[in-house]
Amino acid sequence: MTITDLEKIPGRSYPAGRHTRNLAGGVAPIQTKNFSMGYVTLAPKGGQVPWHNHEQEEVYFILAGTGEMCVGTERRLLHGGQAVHIPPGEFHQLTNVGDAPLTMVYCYGPAGPVEHWRQELEGSLPKAGVDAPPLPPGARPQCTAPAAKTNR
Repeated sequence: MTITDLEKIPGRSYPAGRHTRNLAGGVAPIQTKNFSMGYVTLAPKGGQVPWHNHEQEEVYFILAGTGEMCVGTERRLLHGGQAVHIPPGEFHQLTNVGDAPLTMVYCYGPAGPVEHWRQELEGSLPKAGVDAPPLPPGARPQCTAPAAKTNR
């Protein structure tokens, strides 16, 4: 039996105001072949999972907070206790629109690499309306800022 403790997973912070901790699959302590799962915290007033797509089917389950969810051409507000299905290949984005952190769990399958994480860190995410379909009308802008450079 493999057990992991969320508080012992350091995770990674991203330029769009997001901190992600892998629970299953990828670099997570629990290794899976058919799905990946993680815990995400979005910073208040704008933390984001930027506009991206991938071939895996995915579900976001909002634990706490309020977010603007865009999937394809649709835009809706989500709050704690709600889940949203993201079909394979569909562009999607989640933005924290509240004054408190938004926490959520994602699960996608099949398991595989997360290209948009790398793209976000290097500042090469496809831009909504330029390299990717536009965001739905009225949606918060996509964060495309590259990671801050550090001298080590």
